[in-house]
Amino acid sequence: MASALADHQSFPPAVAIHLVKIACERPDEVGRSLSHWDCAELARQLMADQVVGAISPQTVQRILANHKLKPWRKHLWLSPTVPRDAEFCDRVKTICTLYTRTLAPSERVLCVDEKTSLQPRTRKSPTLAAQPGRPMRVEHEYERKGALNLFAAFDTRTGQVYAYTAERKRQKEFIEFLEQLDRAIPAHITKIHLVMDNLRMHTGQQVQAWLEKHLRFKFHHPPVHCSWMNQVEQWFSILQRKRLAIADFADKAHLADRLHAFVSEWNEHAHPFNWTRKSVTKIMAKCEIAKCAIPVAMAA
Repeated sequence: MASALADHQSFPPAVAIHLVKIACERPDEVGRSLSHWDCAELARQLMADQVVGAISPQTVQRILANHKLKPWRKHLWLSPTVPRDAEFCDRVKTICTLYTRTLAPSERVLCVDEKTSLQPRTRKSPTLAAQPGRPMRVEHEYERKGALNLFAAFDTRTGQVYAYTAERKRQKEFIEFLEQLDRAIPAHITKIHLVMDNLRMHTGQQVQAWLEKHLRFKFHHPPVHCSWMNQVEQWFSILQRKRLAIADFADKAHLADRLHAFVSEWNEHAHPFNWTRKSVTKIMAKCEIAKCAIPVAMAA
């Protein structure tokens, strides 16, 4: 009842001023152990500060909306201390050119990465399909049965995906994936560009020794904090949404089977991702190299 009355109550401007003030501060700064504010916590804080006797979260939201404040949202940004120098510029240009230029008939460009620690999470009761008036039902409790790692390569021109699963993630398993790519990609493709993060697993001595014997493979590494340039990350988000949102597999073998089935079904209707100038243009505008023209940008 108190909340309902508070929701229809009018408050003096001082309440809005105090609300905006604390909404623009981190909760830790006012002694609250929260990662961020929401309307319910802000209402509670106003009452704790004795600014009001009672106020509803709905009223708090309306006041914040008038000041265009949404403190529960967050935006990741790239620190200005990260170098945007000639090397940064050259790496970004190289990747973007690989994504957009016309390839020779003997070339392929693949984006490579790993999705790690995928757990079967076998449910203690069977997952039940949706019924009229009732959603799909998933048992909350599950059994742990280890984890798998998915190695994937996304063809930037066709959208085709190559996949390999392994229980560990080392140079050994990465080389096994490279061997699979070498067998799967026809011999008339004499230059295979692989875009991947600059991890030790991707650049170690064993991998370098393998590259020396497989000259058609060439690695390209985006700059630090530019993993969003790797197009396979977008495909991973599709995989997560469509196949892994509900984890309920009998064991690791079943999980691996379903992952490979998803890849096969994707490849039947594979499509590449479209790219625009917008995102990379923002990053490149802050480069220390004034005339660092860039042809394209992040995938839309």
